[in-house]
Amino acid sequence: MFDKFKNEEGGEMVEERTEENANTAESTVNESPSDIGIGELMGKRAKLEEAIDYVGLMIKNLKDKRTLLEKDIEEESVDIKNLKEKLQKVSEYIEEENRGIEELANKRKQVESQADEVGVIINNLRDKLSNVDRIIDDEGSRVRKIKESRDSIEN
Repeated sequence: MFDKFKNEEGGEMVEERTEENANTAESTVNESPSDIGIGELMGKRAKLEEAIDYVGLMIKNLKDKRTLLEKDIEEESVDIKNLKEKLQKVSEYIEEENRGIEELANKRKQVESQADEVGVIINNLRDKLSNVDRIIDDEGSRVRKIKESRDSIEN
């Protein structure tokens, strides 16, 4: 990423000390700034400033991304919290419906029990009515026999 800011080889200034350099020390004072490496130093400084600006821009972008991520996470957190509340309400509704179904099942069992009792009563009454009907038929037969026997005696 920082390849464009890397210095070429030999970018470091090193001066070898020799007897010749010692003798020419007075002559270097009169040389131009580019001869003593000031231009290169200024170029390095400019590149470093560019690199610092680039790093600063990267930091700003990272902060912006982090801010957006924090915002997204907060929104998701709120959405999840709302979903959790809705699911809790659905769960409560299901529990309430299950209780209602259980109550209805109990009521149905009671009604079935009462219907069975009514069926038993009806069967008992039917048996009693059958007995009464048989008795009436028997008595009717006796009365007819008596009537027939009287009618035959009178004729």
